[in-house]
Amino acid sequence: MYQLDITLRRGQNLAARDRGGTSDPYVKFKLGGKEVFRSKTIHKNLNPVWEEKTCILIDNPREPLYIKVFDYDFGLQDDFIGSAFLNLASLELNRQTDVTLSLKDPHYPDHNLGTILLSVLLAPREEQREVFQTQSLRLSDLHRKSQLWRGIVSITLIEGRELKAMDANGLSDPYVKFRLGHQKYKSKIMPKTLNPQWREQFDFHLYEERGGIIDITVWDKDAGKKDDFIGRCQVDLSTLSKEQTHKLELPLEEGEGCLVLLVTLTASAAVTISDLSVNSLEDPKEREEILKRYSPMRMFHNMKDVGFLQVKVIRAEALMAADVTGKSDPFCVVELNNDRLLTHTVYKNLNPEWNKIFTFNVKDIHSVLEVTVYDEDRDRSADFLGKVAIPLLSIQNGEQKAYVLKNKQLTGPTKGVIYLEIDVIFNAVKASVRTLMPKEQKYIEEENRLSKQLLLRNFIRMKRCVMVLINAAYYINSCFDWDSPPRSLAAFLLFLFVVWNFELYMIPLALLLLLAWNYFLIISGKDNRQHDTVVEDMLEDEEEEDDRDDKTRAQV
Repeated sequence: MYQLDITLRRGQNLAARDRGGTSDPYVKFKLGGKEVFRSKTIHKNLNPVWEEKTCILIDNPREPLYIKVFDYDFGLQDDFIGSAFLNLASLELNRQTDVTLSLKDPHYPDHNLGTILLSVLLAPREEQREVFQTQSLRLSDLHRKSQLWRGIVSITLIEGRELKAMDANGLSDPYVKFRLGHQKYKSKIMPKTLNPQWREQFDFHLYEERGGIIDITVWDKDAGKKDDFIGRCQVDLSTLSKEQTHKLELPLEEGEGCLVLLVTLTASAAVTISDLSVNSLEDPKEREEILKRYSPMRMFHNMKDVGFLQVKVIRAEALMAADVTGKSDPFCVVELNNDRLLTHTVYKNLNPEWNKIFTFNVKDIHSVLEVTVYDEDRDRSADFLGKVAIPLLSIQNGEQKAYVLKNKQLTGPTKGVIYLEIDVIFNAVKASVRTLMPKEQKYIEEENRLSKQLLLRNFIRMKRCVMVLINAAYYINSCFDWDSPPRSLAAFLLFLFVVWNFELYMIPLALLLLLAWNYFLIISGKDNRQHDTVVEDMLEDEEEEDDRDDKTRAQV
C-alpha cells in the first residue's frame, strides 16, 4: 500500500467553454475508474488557483491517475475541458515533485486546452503508521473514519424581496435552484409575485470538513418557453460557524432584489459506510449503546431521532449485461428518504460482491428503503439495472435475504437478485408520535425524460374519448335526420318519457348505462383495450431496446 499526497495548485490558459469567453473549472481525480477527489469550482477564470490538498491510498502504483477538468454549468451538463494522465510509477518515493500536465481531448488532439500544476508525494503506507494505525482505535472511532459525509447543511428558504419583474404584467413566477457539488434541489414556484414567501427547508450533505460553496440561482417560470434568469448568489460554508443558525440576506448578482435564508451547519455521525469488518451491531458494547439510545426510558429525548437502520449490501447475482462486452460495471445506491449512499464499482462482473455496511438515522418508521443497482459508464449517466423497495416495518432483523430486482416502477422483475441483511432498531413511542406528522418530502430531482410508452397511453386515452363523442354526435344526428324511422320514433318517445319523469337523483343512474355498454362490448368481443395494452408493451420493449442501442453507439 502507498499513500499519494496531492496538492492541486492551479490551472493555466484553460479552454473557454462559456459564451463570455471564460469557464467555471473544477477538477476530478480518478483511479481505477473510480472518482477519488473533486475540487471546488472557480467561477469565471481561465487561470484558476485551487491550492487544495487530498490524500489517496494506492494498491498498485503502476496504475495511472486520471485527471479530468470540466466547466461547471448550473442546471446543464458540465462541459469537458480536457484530461491528462499522471504516471505514478515514474515518481520518486518520499520526494515531493512538482508536475505540469498538458490537457488533451481525444476528439481534438491538436487543440491547446491549457495545463494543470500539481505537487505530488508518493510514500509507502508503512511509513505513515502513526497516522493510519487502526489497531488501537475503538469500533466507534472506525465508524467516524468511514463516514461518507462530515455534516449536514440545513437551509430554510424564507422569502425573496423586490425581485426583478420578468413578465409583461410587471410580475414574475419565481423559483430557486440550489447546488452543492452533485446535490441539486429546487423550490416550489410562487406565481405572480415579486416578494415570494417559500418557507421551504432543504438538507445538504457536507463531504468535506472545510465546507464548500452553495450556488443559488433564481428563475422565472414561463410556460411553453425557456425560463428567465432573475439572478444568482452564493453561500460560502467555510465562513459560517457550526451548530448555529445563521440568518442571511443575500443580494442577487446580475439581477435585482435579495433572498432571505436560514443556514445551519450540523455535525453528523448518524449516516456511515464501512466494510463488513466494522459492524456496530456485532460488537456488544456498540449494540448496547444503540439499544440504550432507543429504549423506552429515552422516549422524550430527541424526538426526531426515531431509530437506527443498518443495511449490509453483500452481493448480487445474474445481473443484466449492460456493456457490449457482455459484462457490466455495477455499483449500488442505498436510499432512505433524502439520505443517499453508494458502494464502490465492481468492474466487468455480473456477480459482484460489495460487502459493505450502511447505517442510517431513521426519522420515520414508515419510510421505505430503496436499493438500486446501476451500471457505471465513464463520462455518461449510469444505466439502470434493477431496484428493490423495502418498507422498514417489514424488515426481519438479522436475516440475510435474496431480493429479486425489479424495474423502475417496481411493477415487474428485471434480471438478477441482490443479497441484503437488514437490522432496524427504533423507539416505538417516538415512532408513534412521528406518524402523526407530515411525511418527509423527498427533494432529490429525477431526470425528466420523454417516455414513448406514456405518450402512447395518453394518446390512446384521448383518442378513445374523442371517438365516443364523435359516435354519440353521429348517432344523435341520425335520429334527427330520420335515417331509421323506427329508431327516430323510439328516440322521440324516450325523450318525452325522460323529460316528463326526470328527477335530479336519476343522474347517477346514467353510469349504469355506461357499465352495461362496456359489458356488452366485452361479451361481443369488440373491446379493443387488450390490443392497446399489447401495443404499449411492445412500445416499452422498443424503448428499452433504443436505450441499449444508444449506449452501444456511444461506446463504439
